[in-house]
Amino acid sequence: MIIAIDGPAASGKGTLGTRLAEHLGLAHLDTGLLYRAVACTLIDQKAALTDIAAATLAAQSLTLDRLADPRLRGASMGEFASVISGYQPVRDALLTFQHQFAAQEGGAVLDGRDIGTVVCPHADVKLFITAAPEERARRRHLELQRRGEPSEYERILNDIRRRDQRDMNRSTAPLKAAADAVTLDTTNLDADAAFEAALAIIKARPAQK
Repeated sequence: MIIAIDGPAASGKGTLGTRLAEHLGLAHLDTGLLYRAVACTLIDQKAALTDIAAATLAAQSLTLDRLADPRLRGASMGEFASVISGYQPVRDALLTFQHQFAAQEGGAVLDGRDIGTVVCPHADVKLFITAAPEERARRRHLELQRRGEPSEYERILNDIRRRDQRDMNRSTAPLKAAADAVTLDTTNLDADAAFEAALAIIKARPAQK
């Protein structure tokens, strides 16, 4: 089984993807970390984020263990990743990475912004997770505070709105729900409620085919 989970930043798709994978016994890939890892590699190399050649090379040489770097979870790295994600050669290299991950025996859960539309268009289940920008900013704000990192709610909200605009309007693989995806609004749902709602959708899908 392949489960594709898409949605904007801080919508809860990563947490949901992790829980669904654990519950269903599937491998999980947070594809947003791939772009963050590429951005982080450029920073380590002291290369500019606008260096497409360096970014492409970093994407081509990426390995799963690179995704364990705690720096990838920082708010600034998410902003950098949003820039990197607009480069077609980088997307091509990471698309191969994602295809290989999804093809493993038993299936997988992948979450990102173009899983159901580009990476796994034939996924068994497609979910599009969304939430109001204000709620997403609140969640990210609390997450950063729990990590002991500096956080300003208004700045995070502005960053989220800017990333939404960039992700939805980019020419390459824009953020949007697949035509056959089920949309789940988590604005008023906690993690447990979102998990139960998603699990119900997954269980119902086979009967609909």
